[in-house]
Amino acid sequence: MKSELNRDAVEVIDRPDAAAGDATRTPAVQEMSGRIPQMDARPVEEHTIAVWDGTELFYRFWPADQPSDKSLLLFHRGHEHSGRMGDLVERLDLRDVNIIAWDARGHGRSPGDRGYAPSFGAMVRDVDSFVHAVSQRHGLPIHDMAVLAHSVGAVAVTAWVHDYHPPIRAMVLATPALRVKLYVPLAIPGLRFMSLIKPRFNVSSYVKGKMLTHDPDMAATYDADTLVSRNIAVNILLGLHDTATRLLDDADAIVTPTLVLSAENDWVVRNDAQRTFFDRLSSSVKRHITYPGMYHAILHETERDKPIADARAFLRERLDADATRDADTPPAVRERTQRKHDRLSHPAPLWQRPWWWVQRVGLATVCRLSKGIRIGASDGFDSGRSLDHVYRNTAEGVGPLGRLIDRIYLNAAGWRGIRQRKRNMHAVLTETIARVGAQRDAVRVLDIAAGPGRYLLDVLAECPSGNVTATLRDRDEAGLAAGRALAERMNLTDRARYETGDAFDEAALAATTDKVDIAIVSGLYELFADDAMIARSLRGLHGAVRDDGYLIYTNQPWHPQLDMIARTLRNRDGVPWVMRCRSQAEMDQLVAAAGFEKIATQTDDDGVFTVSLARRISR
Repeated sequence: MKSELNRDAVEVIDRPDAAAGDATRTPAVQEMSGRIPQMDARPVEEHTIAVWDGTELFYRFWPADQPSDKSLLLFHRGHEHSGRMGDLVERLDLRDVNIIAWDARGHGRSPGDRGYAPSFGAMVRDVDSFVHAVSQRHGLPIHDMAVLAHSVGAVAVTAWVHDYHPPIRAMVLATPALRVKLYVPLAIPGLRFMSLIKPRFNVSSYVKGKMLTHDPDMAATYDADTLVSRNIAVNILLGLHDTATRLLDDADAIVTPTLVLSAENDWVVRNDAQRTFFDRLSSSVKRHITYPGMYHAILHETERDKPIADARAFLRERLDADATRDADTPPAVRERTQRKHDRLSHPAPLWQRPWWWVQRVGLATVCRLSKGIRIGASDGFDSGRSLDHVYRNTAEGVGPLGRLIDRIYLNAAGWRGIRQRKRNMHAVLTETIARVGAQRDAVRVLDIAAGPGRYLLDVLAECPSGNVTATLRDRDEAGLAAGRALAERMNLTDRARYETGDAFDEAALAATTDKVDIAIVSGLYELFADDAMIARSLRGLHGAVRDDGYLIYTNQPWHPQLDMIARTLRNRDGVPWVMRCRSQAEMDQLVAAAGFEKIATQTDDDGVFTVSLARRISR
């Protein structure tokens, strides 16, 4: 097995020797205090740490025997908590690696209603915030981290890797819950309908310990553990399903080295979804091992030493490998996203055309009662005026029907993501201005494709003094005129200057007379398919930003309505609105090649739009 796991190759391994049977078990359970009895227990510390919304999450920290930058983060399955990870920590026997295991929000000793979070996207954001927080507190570089996650935790971690593209060494996914076995017919549609009537309610898990593991001690521990909650909120169950669907569809955007561990006799989740996910991964190092006879709680099974040993070998290999991360995204990833764009740039297949024709007729007739659709039809659905209407999020139209259509239009997934992108941009920009303002008396901001720039004016209005000024550029004169009028109404004409400019003119951007502290490019690059254009723009921004200045950039890794948009809507140039989705790995690579180092990323619940912050580095 050592030779198998030391090859940098794609491998699928079936373990005929891994059937569940008699094996050495943990000591008899003497107490049910939320901690599994440990063998020769490694010293452990208990802490709490605040995540993005101020919630203090509980976690356990097993420091390395000697000072080390290497770390492993453990994410438990649904219903459970970090106290059930102690046996795993001992069996991994990674004494030179710092190990950290959290109690997710609403689990174990962390606060919150049991099994509940505001959304599944909030759980993914918890992962990102937690990783950065413990990295800073314990001085552990994220590029020297690996993660091991189980079941529902594995889906949250995979979404984090997909959406945020963190520079971790590897991830191990144990029985990821990409498709939960819901034995009630039409369970998902039924729960969606019920959630319309009662948005917040719980369902109770049918799973008992004996359905998770053959080990009677582990099953008894699970059933008696007072920190294990059987509840899961319906919004989380539905969010899990929708996030997993997105990950299955877009798994080839993931390039992180990945090991998937599956249980053959899994009563909880479906193995075919795990196989599909694994097959679609773009990771140059990926392995999939299935253990015959095992149940879902593969890390608590009678012969758990086998999957744990395989996980240990993979983690050991990746943590001991050269720390330098490949600079290039695999060509297959770039080719895939380009092919998607090219497909939408050509006429739809014959069998689809009647459907798109019906939608276009609707948009040209009754849907014109909606103000938002009228603006999109006249100015382009990607225009500054259109986005300004989306940001206001006030349904307007001709009569009650027009307002109803406008509300449906404004509630589309893409527009929800746009509004969250605005909030994320506001938060990132405000924090970055404060960071720069702590070092300089004046802060200069440049937005190279601002449109009216409402979000930027809102930030300027909140700044306590006039030491923050902004230049807002765009090639759309109508958007600039709307912005000037808005700045005048907000009494910001002395701090916000609007000017005509080409966001892709590298020389003009680099020739900026007064270097700026913060450059912004928002909602632009996904409108263009040519990576060379994006690279020119970013090189120009590198020339416009002062040393140690910042770049805030957005990306669209995924969109649920790409086909509908391309087939029915027009952009500001009056041609079909065909967008180019780039994986976060692709976008971050373009930014790095231009001379910027990414610091952090934020995204929306659906993973449609990201907002990232990068620091300019000398080339």
